[in-house]
Amino acid sequence: MQKMIAAGLVAAALAGAAGAQPQIDVRTTAQVLRQLRIDGKPRVTLVPADRVVAGDPVVYTLAVRNVGAAPAAAVVVTTPIPPRMRYLAGSAAGPGARASFSVDGGRTYDAPAKLTVLGRDGKPRAADAADYTNIRWLLQDQLQAGSVAFVRFRAVLR
Repeated sequence: MQKMIAAGLVAAALAGAAGAQPQIDVRTTAQVLRQLRIDGKPRVTLVPADRVVAGDPVVYTLAVRNVGAAPAAAVVVTTPIPPRMRYLAGSAAGPGARASFSVDGGRTYDAPAKLTVLGRDGKPRAADAADYTNIRWLLQDQLQAGSVAFVRFRAVLR
């Protein structure tokens, strides 16, 4: 069984067809990339994130399902980077989804190149992936009733 992340960590916002209110359910699983030997051959596989040690790459998959009867447009899904985890640059992905990031706990989002944080010297500096606190995906296509879209990101235990 894959480790499920608390449902309260993920939020979805959406717009539906006139007169119908879409219903979006988001489920998050966490899996660890492991090197295994299968039939004597080395393989990289995903296993449930029941035990994670520092440096383990964890793959977080968000299944975004339209459980309503109407198509959903402009679905926005947000999730924090889990505590004690560091986002791996360039790993946020999803077919037809555009990712943006936050460095302020989810109050604002932007493209990585536009994010800044205060450095140790108190002056603004370009944010790097370790500074990210949240990820937001915009699904660019309608999510049809009964359909599911997947978005993913990777992080490592600090």
